[in-house]
Formats: sequence, structure tokens, C-alpha cells
Amino acid sequence: MLSISTSIFAQSTKEQVKIYNPTANAQADIDAAVSKAKKEKKHVFIQIGGNWCSWCILFHDLVKATPELKDYLDKNYETVLVNYSEENKNEAVLKKLNYPGRFGFPVFLILDGNGKLLHTQNSAYLEEGKGHSVKKVMAFLKNWNYGALLPENNKI
Repeated sequence: MLSISTSIFAQSTKEQVKIYNPTANAQADIDAAVSKAKKEKKHVFIQIGGNWCSWCILFHDLVKATPELKDYLDKNYETVLVNYSEENKNEAVLKKLNYPGRFGFPVFLILDGNGKLLHTQNSAYLEEGKGHSVKKVMAFLKNWNYGALLPENNKI
């Protein structure tokens, strides 16, 4: 009886996580974010993962719990969460984005206001200890924001 209730609890806990939407139209979400980013002189931050992925959930929770990260993302990026799961692998979208899942999950992509893929980030490089490093994530975001790639900000 104990094993049945333990497995039921584990299953119900897992089902409560609803960060990624398997039924979302990922391409439409990306297109809308690209359009808005272009108007607002921002880039698009795409986080690909799934509700099954503990590292994806930990990253999402880190951003929510860290005002510095959340504010920076909100001010400098249009954010899109793209689901990858058994229900919806978003294969056509991921193919178009050069198969970023090869780096594991979560994986982060930066697109410009024209939808051009600027960078794919293996999130493991942003970890420190037993989770993602606020300092490393912030440095990554600062290096890929809209202003960071303007010629006037990169004089040698």
C-alpha cells in the first residue's frame, strides 16, 4: 500500500508543474516575440525544455526568485518557452533552430528582431555547484542583449 501511495504522490506532484505548454504553437509564439522584440529594440530569449525536466524547472524558479534576473530579462528580452516532451517535441521548430536539443535541456537561444538565430547556449556552462549561477546567467544575458551587439558599443 505504501508503494502505491508513494507513486501516486510522485505522479501528482510531477503533473502540477505547468511551466511549458505542450499544446502551444511554438512557431507562432516565437514569431510574435520576434515582432515585438524588433519594435522594442530587444532580442528574443528562448528557453527550450519540458515540465519533466528538473533543471528546466530549477532555472525557471531561479529567475522567478531573483529580481535582478527577472527584471533584466523583462527589460532586455522577449521570452518564449518552447516545450520539448513526448506530447510535443516541436521537431519542425527545433530543426529550424539547428537542433538545439543536442546540448540537453534546458537550452537557451537568442534571436534578433528579424528572427535570426544569434546564439545557442548549453545551460550546463551556466551552472555552478548544484544549480545555475546567477552571476553566470546574468553575464550571458548581458553579452547577448540588443545593445551588446551594436557597433558603437564595441569599439576596439
